Amino acid sequence: MAIVLEKKQKIDLKKAGASLNKVHIGLGWDPAEGYSEEIDCDVSVFMLDENFKIPDDNYFVFYNNLKSGDSAVIHQGDNRTGDGDGDDEVVNIDLNQVSPSVLQMVFVVTIDGAEEKNQDFSNLSNSFLRICNLDTGEEFCRFTLNEKFSGYDSVQIGRVFRSDHEWGFEAMGDPFQGGLGALVELYT
Repeated sequence: MAIVLEKKQKIDLKKAGASLNKVHIGLGWDPAEGYSEEIDCDVSVFMLDENFKIPDDNYFVFYNNLKSGDSAVIHQGDNRTGDGDGDDEVVNIDLNQVSPSVLQMVFVVTIDGAEEKNQDFSNLSNSFLRICNLDTGEEFCRFTLNEKFSGYDSVQIGRVFRSDHEWGFEAMGDPFQGGLGALVELYT
């Protein structure tokens, strides 16, 4: 059974066993009850060094750059509607291939065109991030956003981080306003 995480809770990814080297990060969301407009959420990964910066442009993985410079992080493509059950967007990571200069990978969900469409995270429900063993499909842990984040168009939902040469995960749930551009500015 998967571990259910709370906001700011950290977990050691090795607790899943020595075989958890290739992970499937699944993210999903649904429109809030009674909200009928389509919402296009995008998942991005900021691979950060010791200075909390992207070492170079190839370490910012998103819908226009699906593969990291070290080939360790592969985004499976943009889902523009969030329709259907399960994961809406997926990022696969081979933790053994991550560049030694990368100390953490921050996962961000942004609402595309939020300002023009007058949308924010209060228009969504059931937003989650889950980590699975890529080889077996077994779900290891899950973090569900329980806050509405009214007035915010983006959320840093979680991060995979290196600690003493081992990998961990922290459930973040930190909202911000300004879309993807605001974080690109912060992390470059």
